[in-house]
Amino acid sequence: MDAVRMADLPTTDTDVLVVGAGPTGLMAGLVLTRRGVPVAVADQKAGPTRESRALAVQARTMEIYDQLGLADQVLSGAYPALRMQIGTDSPRGGVSIADLQQGDTRFPGIQIFEQSANEQLLSGALAAAGTEVLWRHRLVDLIDDTGQAHDGVVALLDGPAGLVRVRARWCIGADGARSAVRRELDIPFEGVTDDATFWVADLRGVRGLPDNAMAARFGDATFAVAFPLGPAGHTRLVALAPRDDIGQDEALAAARDDLGLTHDEVEWFSSYRVHHRVATAFRKGSVFLAGDAGHVHSPVGGQGMNTGLQDAHNLALLLADVRQERLESAALDRYERERRPVAVMLVKVTDRLFGFVGRRNRRTALVRRRVSGIGAHLAPRLLSTRFGRRVGGYLGQYRIRYRFTAKNAPTPVWAADRAVGLRLPPVPGNDVPLRTLAWQVHTYGTEAVRPDLPVWIEGPHRFPADRKGRLQTGRLYLIRPDGYVAASLPIDSGHVSAAGLRDALAAHQLRI
Repeated sequence: MDAVRMADLPTTDTDVLVVGAGPTGLMAGLVLTRRGVPVAVADQKAGPTRESRALAVQARTMEIYDQLGLADQVLSGAYPALRMQIGTDSPRGGVSIADLQQGDTRFPGIQIFEQSANEQLLSGALAAAGTEVLWRHRLVDLIDDTGQAHDGVVALLDGPAGLVRVRARWCIGADGARSAVRRELDIPFEGVTDDATFWVADLRGVRGLPDNAMAARFGDATFAVAFPLGPAGHTRLVALAPRDDIGQDEALAAARDDLGLTHDEVEWFSSYRVHHRVATAFRKGSVFLAGDAGHVHSPVGGQGMNTGLQDAHNLALLLADVRQERLESAALDRYERERRPVAVMLVKVTDRLFGFVGRRNRRTALVRRRVSGIGAHLAPRLLSTRFGRRVGGYLGQYRIRYRFTAKNAPTPVWAADRAVGLRLPPVPGNDVPLRTLAWQVHTYGTEAVRPDLPVWIEGPHRFPADRKGRLQTGRLYLIRPDGYVAASLPIDSGHVSAAGLRDALAAHQLRI
């Protein structure tokens, strides 16, 4: 299209263009809107997804929903999965996920809240906050003008009324595994596709599975993981297909004959191959990738949608801080440095796991059955130890740690506390100030005089001592808007070291 015609197109100017209105894109749009940053969210779909797709909402995502005032709506519409049962004879009914996480998060267990429900919730909250999604708008072209006079991006969208031009300071590609944004940036999507085929079905009246629990079943030829969707056997089955070109009837017959699982009604059926891929970069100029646009992996662990929502939460708050001149623009490098390693580790774990369990041969099936039998009895004992709490934290995604200092560099005083780099542990009342989405300082079991801080850093907020000892008395904690502990400084006679504080603020590239 020539320059004259481009100039004649209707133009929208905004700070951030989000391409994709799945859970990741909607979360980014909502957080930006709540922070007062103009944003345009566009998607080629006609509206929120109707299919269930992703199911599990983990504890860390529930904490983010709570920060946004949406947790109660999730809980009222979700079906809890509180346990994990391996095989049919697991002692005590299997492993209690809720027990593994009790005390470490306000939301122990897993909430089964379908992707479609997440999208309805987020799109409704986004509209209530004043931002409407541009549905039926497909990305046609994306130009990154970083370093030019415009210093941002120009996108061409094809909508119901024709072509629309959007000019933005930044663009977030949240448009899924087949991301048009990623293709426009020419960023490789490296990884593998499993040889084996899996099938997924939403079923009614399933018999042979526990209520309110996820379950793993292992047969002579295949295996399946079950997610509870509701009472009376409303279940999602994800299973290894005995052959690639499998149909619904054959798949469900295999579940009956090999796994002993019967059902009354089929709501949905599909087959697929698992992809394990990560984009080689999560940022290029003024454009960022989030969610499935940056990483895809097996859905069996219930981590994918949660990882995307947390990508969006992290990135949107970072962009808001730079836009509102609270952080230096160089801080934008933080997003890839923090979130890409999370995706890489998740893909590595699922790739290795499915490289083994996804093989279709008698030897692997025999090993699966033997390992599952041992695991069914060993797991409850092993996970009752401190190791179990660590597993619960990684499953719930609230043990993800960000590194704020160079790997081999000396550790500064402000980073020596073990809480630094982790999300803020729950102490009575300390979730409330997080809802402002602001930088803040906290104390636990002590008082401190407010140091010389920018006016937009709130606090000090004082809380009771942490009975679990995760947050120390006699220290001032600097908390990021996403709830991560950015720094910890010793308090001496009610004051912290001015030099130590400046060092911490400079390390996080805050404008002071």
